[in-house]
Amino acid sequence: MTSCTKTGEEGADSPAPIDFYSVPVTALRVAVRKRLALLLNPKKMVAADWTELAEEMGFHYLEIRNYDRLENPTGKMLDEWEAKDGSSVGKLLELLRKIERDDILEDLTPAIVECCRQYLNKPVQVPSVDSSDPKSTGVTPEFFDAFICYCQADIEFVHEMIKQLEQTEYKLKLCVFDRDVLPGSCIWTISSELIEKRCKRMVAVISDDFLVSDDCDFQTKFALSLSPGARDKRLIPVKYKHIKKEFPSILRHITLCDYTNPSTKSWFWKRLAKALAQP
Repeated sequence: MTSCTKTGEEGADSPAPIDFYSVPVTALRVAVRKRLALLLNPKKMVAADWTELAEEMGFHYLEIRNYDRLENPTGKMLDEWEAKDGSSVGKLLELLRKIERDDILEDLTPAIVECCRQYLNKPVQVPSVDSSDPKSTGVTPEFFDAFICYCQADIEFVHEMIKQLEQTEYKLKLCVFDRDVLPGSCIWTISSELIEKRCKRMVAVISDDFLVSDDCDFQTKFALSLSPGARDKRLIPVKYKHIKKEFPSILRHITLCDYTNPSTKSWFWKRLAKALAQP
């Protein structure tokens, strides 16, 4: 690979070049992360290991010492780094080149390119809800395990949700509005179409920003209207951080998935995945 920024050759029949700096680290799938850890975790005398990459990523000495106690320090380091400003697949490739691990670049570039293409090609256009015959649109509808209702301020947790539920053994399919819907249509029309006809369930990411969002309020009430009394467990509220505002009364009768509870945090993703995987 001649550049860490873009790959692919220009041409009528060639794939468009990839701007790796525009792709978040969450695009890297589990197999790539495991291979990267396999190549970086062992401490070698002749090649830079994960500790040198950690320093280039901006981690402090004490943080690196804490990671060193783990079975997979590279994996933990990536998890922490991807939430930081400036992290991207392009930056990761740049740093691997900087520490002179061209062997890793040569080994993993094809798999990384595939991950990035899948990530960039993910969005789909949702057919109009007003169409009397969906087949007349010529677009095959895409179906999801869950619609994720969230605010932009909570996007980092949504990225974590994608990693934990889509890129692991659970292999769930989430509908994340900013990723999966192309622009150009009415937000509320598309949301109601997705929630009612394309998604088995809806996950509401509760936060203080969520509680003052008109879009989230509409989506939540619409999902509840489809399942009065939560009879078919269609709506699953998730609290991922402490909130200052009063918890919405319309959700108090529904079992909460609480990421902030330290006594149940280790079960959080498994419980949520099982709830979303039900028929």
